[in-house]
Amino acid sequence: MNRIFVRPKRRKGVRGALALGLSVLLIAAGLGGATAAAADYSQSAASLNATQAQFSFTPATPARYVDIHYTGVPGVGQQNVRMTDNGGTWRHTVGSLSAGTVLDYWFTYEKNGPQYDTPHFTYTHGGGGTTVASPTFDPPGGSYPSARSVTLSSATAGATIRYTVDGSTPTASSTPYTGPITVSASSTISAIALKSGSANSPVASATYTIGSAQATCPAQAEVPDFGPNVRIFDPGMSAASIQSRLDADFNAQKDTLAAQFTERRYAHLFKPGVYNGIHDNVGYYTSVAGLGQNPGDVVINGDVTVDAFNESDKGVALQNFWRSAENLAVVPSGGSTRWAVAQAAPFRRMDIRGGLQLYPASYGFASGGYTADTKVSGQAASISQQQWYTRDSSYGSWDGGVWNMVFSGTSGAPANTFPNPPETTLGTTPVSRDVPYLYLDGSGKYRVFLPSLRTNASGPSWANGGTPGSSLPMSQFYVVKAGDTASSINTALSQGCNLFFTPGVYHLNQTLNVTKANTVVLGVGYPTLVPDNGVDAMKVADVDGVRLKGLLFDAGTTSSQSLLTVGQAGSTANHAANPTSLQDVFFRIGGQIAGKATNSLIVNSRDTIIDHIWAWRADHGNAGTYGWTINTGDTGVVVNGDNVLATGLFVEHYQKYQVIWNGQNGRTIFFQNEIPYDVPDQAGWRSPNGLNGYAAYKVGDNVTTHEAWGLGSYCFFNDNPSVNLYHAFEVPNRSGVRFHNLVTVSLNYKGTISHVINDAGAVTPPDTRPSNLVSYP
Repeated sequence: MNRIFVRPKRRKGVRGALALGLSVLLIAAGLGGATAAAADYSQSAASLNATQAQFSFTPATPARYVDIHYTGVPGVGQQNVRMTDNGGTWRHTVGSLSAGTVLDYWFTYEKNGPQYDTPHFTYTHGGGGTTVASPTFDPPGGSYPSARSVTLSSATAGATIRYTVDGSTPTASSTPYTGPITVSASSTISAIALKSGSANSPVASATYTIGSAQATCPAQAEVPDFGPNVRIFDPGMSAASIQSRLDADFNAQKDTLAAQFTERRYAHLFKPGVYNGIHDNVGYYTSVAGLGQNPGDVVINGDVTVDAFNESDKGVALQNFWRSAENLAVVPSGGSTRWAVAQAAPFRRMDIRGGLQLYPASYGFASGGYTADTKVSGQAASISQQQWYTRDSSYGSWDGGVWNMVFSGTSGAPANTFPNPPETTLGTTPVSRDVPYLYLDGSGKYRVFLPSLRTNASGPSWANGGTPGSSLPMSQFYVVKAGDTASSINTALSQGCNLFFTPGVYHLNQTLNVTKANTVVLGVGYPTLVPDNGVDAMKVADVDGVRLKGLLFDAGTTSSQSLLTVGQAGSTANHAANPTSLQDVFFRIGGQIAGKATNSLIVNSRDTIIDHIWAWRADHGNAGTYGWTINTGDTGVVVNGDNVLATGLFVEHYQKYQVIWNGQNGRTIFFQNEIPYDVPDQAGWRSPNGLNGYAAYKVGDNVTTHEAWGLGSYCFFNDNPSVNLYHAFEVPNRSGVRFHNLVTVSLNYKGTISHVINDAGAVTPPDTRPSNLVSYP
């Protein structure tokens, strides 16, 4: 939570010209290596839009680096750029192109020590080039009782297909597809399609679980009893009866002082149809969602609103935590929807047919926030929001910017102008996958939809009529309700069931163990998992495709080593084709109870997607639940796995490093942090290197490649304003470790941060003004 701030000014008018927010590592011309062999790699170039093209390079042998060299961009000389690794395929986007622009390009890549140069290639922008359609799989990936014969095909006539079955990325030299593949044991098939004169297709993958390797979930109800805390509304119900129920829940969950740490939890689920005159004010621990397969299947002519609702809020939205809206179309009664939230309040898969106001009606301060897979036909305005992250969305326009506004894969986003105004814009999101969600099929049965993995995504996944993916029947989900125990939940997991958590607080006297590949653990209404007696709340095995969504882990009063661990220590399996994803997964130490945990989240598995988490050591709450020696927690997030991507990483108030990132090739898009408020003295708060305090974001000393965009860290040493933090970001000084657009702030000038990153960047100034740094190194 952030406390008191300088009021921002509203901004209007034309923004500056687009400037790419990615620093590049320049390679001296002429310092190439030996000539490459064609079988060593595949490469492609494809138009992204009228002004951008993406270049891809996939080496047959994993490379430590790949550089692209190109000429032909008007007004720019030869460029030499270190490409970005994405699951074994290296990519770079070139901008400032127009129809007919001809680029000459070639690559330099490392292979087992030496480096090699490719021949030169030519790309003509808008020249009619095509990309081969990705292979499809018949039958699709999934669990099967016995061996399956899998047929691959591409919609591009004359294309050939190359594939792998060992988890590696396919290239032009991989096994050629000549006929059906017999899958007799659990495995993942990855394939690309190729055709002379066209760009290679993106990699497509399907995972097959065969036979006794996995248990089969005993059949569950397809129209289950979701329990008393899930409200299901039907368009045949009267508006008055719906509104009465919504108002009763809101009145129970509204008050910041009385409801912020209640154990009540609710979900408001709307069946497909049109609802007129409905106004859902969303309080604490309340999820609002449509039950259609796509957002437009449920239309609310009215409002879904979060504001500074209470007199005690004094017009600010700094504590509007733990609430969500998802999978709805809203036609706002006043022309704009208001979603004035702080952390842990996602706004996903929303179709707003009007404007979106992310600030309180009072123009008071707010500390959000996160939007994904959403379309806003009008203007989205942040105004008094300190920071905000938007992923894979579409805005009519944007207005606002206080400290750190970040966009990836979002049309209508502002230009990349950090720090004035403080906007960081990436054209695409490297890897993303929309959340699993509950919906009703045409026969009135419940299913859970599983969106497909996207690479270099831009815009909502449903923008072209429907989200690509597959679905599972509720008969494969064990519905967790009041009365369930860790034992009953683990039994369901061991039987091969997925989990659907209904709203409630669940105490665990043993660790929940997720061991089956492709397991889905989906929660609505902020189901809260509390580990008792010092157990870890949940462990996920190092397997493919686990999806966790919509959970709150609340530390118990006996310290746990970790609230959630993904993969065993030392995990090395490649999951690029089917990663584990953590989405809207939140962690809390203190506030409700005097919780304790050494770490909140440990990620050991490679390729994991961390998509919107808030790990929070409480700075306020119920009496006796917070304080330096009460709700103890060392570190919020520890990443040991390679190729992990974080999109929307919120971590606050831990007593040592907030984030420790030890894995190679890690990437973060948007980071928001506050250093602990309650440090008692400087002498007892020094990191192992002897410097004042612990950095908010530490990249391990042995890491050689890491990149991050749009990061903010704030201090508010309220208990002892003489405390100093030497630097907010601590990284090894290597060319492959690159940071873009960083900001530090001393809130109300309570203490200082001397440097932004390592020894670079100025000390935090007074008057709650930012210290900005555009790039490092």
